[in-house]
Amino acid sequence: MVLAILAVGAGTAVAQPAPGAPAGQDPTPFVGVAPFGPPKVAPVNGSTVGVAQPIIIDFPGLVDNSVAAETAVHVSSNPPVPGKFYWMTPTQLRWRPLDFWPAHTTVTVDAGGAVFSFQTGDSLIATADDTTHQLTVTRNGTVEKTIPMSMGMAAGGHQTPNGTYYVQEKMPSVVMDSSTYGVPVDSTYGYKTTVELAVRFDDSGDFVHSAPWSVADQGKRDVSHGCINISPANAQWFYDNFGAGDPIVVKNSSGGTYSRHDGSNDWQL
Repeated sequence: MVLAILAVGAGTAVAQPAPGAPAGQDPTPFVGVAPFGPPKVAPVNGSTVGVAQPIIIDFPGLVDNSVAAETAVHVSSNPPVPGKFYWMTPTQLRWRPLDFWPAHTTVTVDAGGAVFSFQTGDSLIATADDTTHQLTVTRNGTVEKTIPMSMGMAAGGHQTPNGTYYVQEKMPSVVMDSSTYGVPVDSTYGYKTTVELAVRFDDSGDFVHSAPWSVADQGKRDVSHGCINISPANAQWFYDNFGAGDPIVVKNSSGGTYSRHDGSNDWQL
């Protein structure tokens, strides 16, 4: 079975549904010769991820025909959900559902005959509301924890942009150094510090992390350089509970909308 692919914007396409399947999905096995070499697919086979995790397919080289490549990738899930393809780079194709995956969904990816599967865990969603300065965590639709926070300050243009992010990775500690993006450490807005319990949610250096120095500001005002500051105890809970693909939604910030094409802006595409 061949899917018809309709372009809906630069680098984006939506597959017409196979009979009985939602838009973007095709549960039939791929048959034929794949128009690309052996791909690398994430999430890895057998893994469990959060409900905002996209499917990431890295090809070993440039793809001659992007539509043919999309047609050779069959995505299916139980329960089935509509979704879409989009190109993050000339050698990387992604697919995501139009809305978050349902909790405990099983997903199968047949990329030109190479078959992978993964599943989602609980629907664990963190919503950072800059009006209240609270980070509200829901699990499967029920509020589980409300955490006082401090996001990016307006001074220096450090506001955390509005948008839907998802956990990329987490590290027990990381050195944050403003000179890595051109701001000298000894300048007004410069810094170099080691932070603990760091959960990265974009590819531009933003984390949810422990910030004992700003506990007095958390729940009241924004004082960070763009990260989401929370207390050490709350950071430990967040670090222990959140993992790859779990969504973090920022709203009511004065920082505009997350539009950086940094490889993690899937939910703005």
